[in-house]
Amino acid sequence: MGYTALYRKFRPQTFSEMVGQEAIIKTLKNQIMAQRVGHAYLFNGGRGTGKTSAAKILARAINCLNPKDGEPCNECEICKSALSGALTDIVEMDAASNNSVEDIRSIREEVNFLPTKAKYRVYIIDEVHMLSTGAFNALLKTLEEPPKHVKFILATTEPQKLPATILSRCQRFDFKRISNDDIIKRLEIVCKESNIEATKGALAIIASLSEGAMRDSLSILERCIQDGENKIDENKIKDLIGIPKVTLVNGIIQAILEYDVNKALENVENVLKEGKDIGNLIWEMIKYVKDILIYQATKQLELYNEEEQSQIKAISEMSNKDKLVDLIYKLSELESDIKWSTQKTIVFQAGIIKLCNEKKKIGEEIEKRVGSLEEYIKSGNIKQTFINNTNLAPNSNNVTLNTKGTFNAPINNNMGTTVTSNKNVRTTATKKKYSSNPAQYWPEIINDLKQNGKIVLYTNLIGTVAKELNDMVVGIEFPNGMTPFGKAVLEKQENIREITNLVSMACGKEMQIKYLAQSNNQPKLTNEENLQQFANQSDIPFNIIE
Repeated sequence: MGYTALYRKFRPQTFSEMVGQEAIIKTLKNQIMAQRVGHAYLFNGGRGTGKTSAAKILARAINCLNPKDGEPCNECEICKSALSGALTDIVEMDAASNNSVEDIRSIREEVNFLPTKAKYRVYIIDEVHMLSTGAFNALLKTLEEPPKHVKFILATTEPQKLPATILSRCQRFDFKRISNDDIIKRLEIVCKESNIEATKGALAIIASLSEGAMRDSLSILERCIQDGENKIDENKIKDLIGIPKVTLVNGIIQAILEYDVNKALENVENVLKEGKDIGNLIWEMIKYVKDILIYQATKQLELYNEEEQSQIKAISEMSNKDKLVDLIYKLSELESDIKWSTQKTIVFQAGIIKLCNEKKKIGEEIEKRVGSLEEYIKSGNIKQTFINNTNLAPNSNNVTLNTKGTFNAPINNNMGTTVTSNKNVRTTATKKKYSSNPAQYWPEIINDLKQNGKIVLYTNLIGTVAKELNDMVVGIEFPNGMTPFGKAVLEKQENIREITNLVSMACGKEMQIKYLAQSNNQPKLTNEENLQQFANQSDIPFNIIE
C-alpha cells in the first residue's frame, strides 16, 4: 500500500473528530436526527477549516443505514462504499477544473435518475465560485427545485463571487478559522498515533504558522519528519521552514527603534548568512512587533521562553503603541516593495537603513528650516528652547534642542504621534458669535487660530482676505501668494476642516472654502516663525521662554 499524507490519513471521518466548528456540527447533527435535511447547503470558509470533510461526513450520515446521534456509522455497506470512493450516488466535483456549462448540464441530466444504492444522490461541488456564468445559470433551476432524492453541498472560499440567486437557495454555514489551542490538541492526537515526539513549543509554532488551517498544520508536521527522525523541537521547525531565530529578529527591531543602522544591518547579515528567506524574515519582524503590542496591552505572551519575554518587555518599555503600529505599516510597505523587486536583498537592506535614519532626517529637517540655532540663541532673542512631549523620551518630560539642531535625548517615537497638554496653549477653539460680514469675522478667525495654538495656520493666513463667492462658498484671497510650504499646510484635510468649521460658524450655516492665490510673492519668515512653523507642522507643543 502506498504512502498516505498525514492530512489525508487523519481526515475526520465523523463530526466528533472535527475541531473548531462546534456550532456548525451541532446544527447539522440536529437536522439529521430530526430528518429535516435541506436540499442545498453552502459551506464557506478559509482553506483547511473542514468544509470538504464536513460535506463528506454529511453525505454519508444522511445515507447511512445505521446512523447514531446524527453520525455515520462508517461500518455499513453504504458508508464503506462511500469511504472507498466506490459509491456512485455521492459525486464529488472540483469546479476549478470542471466549470463549464456542459459539466453542469450532465448533472441536470443525472438528477432525474434515482440513486443506485443510497437513499439520496449527493453532489459535492468544491470551489463552486469557479463556475462560469453560464454554468451558474444552468445550475440555478436544478438547485431551486431539485428532486426529493437529490442534495447539493457547495463549498467555497469566496462566497462573494457567487450570484445572489444561488446564495438565496442555500443554507449557508460559515466555517471559522481554527484556534491555535484546537490545532495543538489535534496535533497531539496525531503525534501520539504516529509515534512522533514533539515538544509543546514546537506544536505551538506549527499552529501559529498554519494560520487557522488544520490541513496546513498537518502538512508542516509531516514536513518535519521527512528526515526519518520522529522528533520535533522548535529549532528543527525554524530551520526547515526558514524562520530566523527570535534573538536575531529582536536585535533588528531593537536597532530600528534605537536608530542604530550598524547594529540593524549586522543582525540582517547574520540572518541572511543562515540562508533564511527575506519574506519569512519580514513576516517574523511584523509578527514580533505585533507581539510587543499584545504584551503592552495584556502583559502576557505565548510561544516565547523566559529570556525572549524579557527582551520583549525591554522593547515594550522603550517604545509606545503609535511607534510600533507605524513600524508595522512601514514593514508591510517594505514587504510589498520586495515582492515585486528582482533585487530583494538590496531593497530590503535599503529599507532597513531608511527606517534607522528617521531620527537623522528629523534633525536635518530642523536645520534646513531654521539653520543653525547657535547664532540665534547667542543673539539674545531666545534663551532656551524646549519641546515638551513625554513621548519623545521614555524618562524625561523635556527634550532640549541644542544649537546643532539635534535632540539631546533619544527619541523613541515619531514626533507628534501623541501630544501632551500644554497649559500655555488653548487646546480647542471655543464656540463664539462672529460678525456676519466676512471683512469683520475673518480677522477674528485668524486671531482665534493664534489664541488656540494653531500657529502654523495663523502664520500662513496673515494678510489674507475673505469674501463670499456665493451662498455656499467663501473665498480666501492670498494677496502675496502662497508659499509651497504654506500650500502644503493649508491643504491638509484637518486644516481645511478647521477653517471650514470656523467659517460655517460665522455664517450661521454650512459653508465651503476655496483658496484664491493672486501672486507668487512670498513673505520672508523670521527664524522664530520658521522654527514655530516646523514645530506646529509636526504637532509639537512648543514654547519660547524669553
